[in-house]
Amino acid sequence: MVAVVSDAPIAGEKDVARAGLVGPNSVIQLAHALRELAGEGAAREVFAQAGLSGQLDHLPDEMVDEGVPARLFDALWRTLPEASARIIAADAGRRTARYILKHRIPRPAQLVLRLLPSPLARRLLLMAIQKHAWTFAGSGRCTTRWGNPASIEIEGNTLSMPGCVWHVAVFETLFDGLGRGATHVEHPLCGAAGDAVCRFEVRFGARTNRATRMPSG
Repeated sequence: MVAVVSDAPIAGEKDVARAGLVGPNSVIQLAHALRELAGEGAAREVFAQAGLSGQLDHLPDEMVDEGVPARLFDALWRTLPEASARIIAADAGRRTARYILKHRIPRPAQLVLRLLPSPLARRLLLMAIQKHAWTFAGSGRCTTRWGNPASIEIEGNTLSMPGCVWHVAVFETLFDGLGRGATHVEHPLCGAAGDAVCRFEVRFGARTNRATRMPSG
């Protein structure tokens, strides 16, 4: 079987999860989304509010402590209006997923996924999401269940935010990348709202339109 994702750190995935490390794109792509959608000033204000001003000029190229994106996500909501924060977080999530699709899924695996029947390709991707959950869950415990909807649950999600729009965008874009039709991810349980877990339900079919433009004024 061809590995679906090939960015496992040298220390091993379980070691990384225990250490509370996440992929650097949680920071890199948020910076890009802020700069493009809200401007350099807003990007610097968010990073400053998080106490991470230096990170914006020297974006990470290695695994980062989960506390870094957690502080940035929190600062995003404290600094910008909620509607703007949601749009930027979703854009950052889509950018993160596109990076994974382009750079972290080997070409042979991409070919295999495109040749397989849709249910099997989606199921393999769901398995890969659980196996590499440290990239978006850090020390959180991720479990998945196949079906339609399929489910992804993160217990102790340190990167939760209102509606977990970053995670929703990551998961939707990853499944859309299979080229098997649109995917809609619902988020009925959210750690940011006080629930014990963050639960994502992945439905395969037509997707509800989401706001993608920054509000004017």
